[in-house]
Amino acid sequence: MTVKVPLKESALNAERIARIGREVHSVCPEFDADGFARSVMADLPGLELKDRITRTSEGLHAYLPVTGPEALEVLLRSLPPTPEAAGVTTDFGLHIYSPHSDYVSRYLRTAEHLDQALAALARLTRYFSAEVAARHFLASFPDETMKAVQTWSRDEDHRVRRLASEATRPRLPWAPRIALPTGAALPVLDQLYTDTSSYVRTSVANHLHDLSTDQPELVLATLQRWKESGRATGQHMTFIAREALRSRLKKGWPEAYAFLGYAHDAPVELTPLTMERNQLSDGDTLSFSAALTSTAPGPVHVMFVISTTTQTGRPREKAYFLHRGTTEPGRELHLAKNHVLRSTATWKVSPGPTPLPSRSTVAASLPSPSRSSTPDSHSGRFLISNPCRRTVADIRRGVGQPCPLSPPD
Repeated sequence: MTVKVPLKESALNAERIARIGREVHSVCPEFDADGFARSVMADLPGLELKDRITRTSEGLHAYLPVTGPEALEVLLRSLPPTPEAAGVTTDFGLHIYSPHSDYVSRYLRTAEHLDQALAALARLTRYFSAEVAARHFLASFPDETMKAVQTWSRDEDHRVRRLASEATRPRLPWAPRIALPTGAALPVLDQLYTDTSSYVRTSVANHLHDLSTDQPELVLATLQRWKESGRATGQHMTFIAREALRSRLKKGWPEAYAFLGYAHDAPVELTPLTMERNQLSDGDTLSFSAALTSTAPGPVHVMFVISTTTQTGRPREKAYFLHRGTTEPGRELHLAKNHVLRSTATWKVSPGPTPLPSRSTVAASLPSPSRSSTPDSHSGRFLISNPCRRTVADIRRGVGQPCPLSPPD
């Protein structure tokens, strides 16, 4: 049986702390590598990942015999000659080098050392993404750092180009928020959305996805502008648009579906939703199936929504992607899913048995909020988009005949 090691323990542990000490000592003999390792490891086991990074950079600061630019020079010289020589096998890098960029943001984030510090982040991000450290500079020196970001977006290394997009994301996970003006980073994204690296393009898509939370119209206008420019390949443009609009698709924003080519109406029929069990608990698997038919060919986008109530009795919904494909007249499109009901940090399954969905709503393209019905407290529904004509119907579980969809009243 394979034991899964928590990320915090594989990222920074005794072996890696000792390695950092050896690498620094190799270029700075005055650095007490053993003392550094003992000091950091005295605290590390009880810390989460972010605190482990902080504690390690604090240890470097305490044991380095120099400070400021001299200390930065030591850290940069301690790096292996290339990321590959360091053992980096992914674009994101190795966590062993996360304390280095944290050190830069913690001890060299001053006007006096700004240029050296920003240049160091561009170097360090090749070993481990420096996006979090860069955000501290954006907060303290927004204008100067944005100039560096523009330079990063044109760097020959794709990891540095990705830093330009990732560091300026409005809602970067596990990172502090920054108060950049809305759309301030769009010129950077204009430079990067046609990048040859999927690592960079994915960051661009995630950046737009962050922005779509508060500025969906701006995101849609940006995507439309990029599409009309013809600079990106169709495949790359479709990927960016789908990822950027994924939350808007879950929320049923009609403009998002329209941009992706799904019009308002669809002549489709859906068989009743079939479920294997009547009740489920946290950790159980919800298995369901149905079949979709259409009288016209075309692409179809299928999602399902699980609705439940919180412990305080408030309704809560969560949408999931199910299927993207093409319908053919007279041919059934089989839809099936085994979905594990598992509590997460943001989505809790209440203790005890949980009723299965007793109703499903089928929508071809998403109905506008003003026309959609309010779901039952424990219900599930299909959301189906097809570029023909809009239809909506509620299908009660247990109905034996296929239910033709018709426009809502």
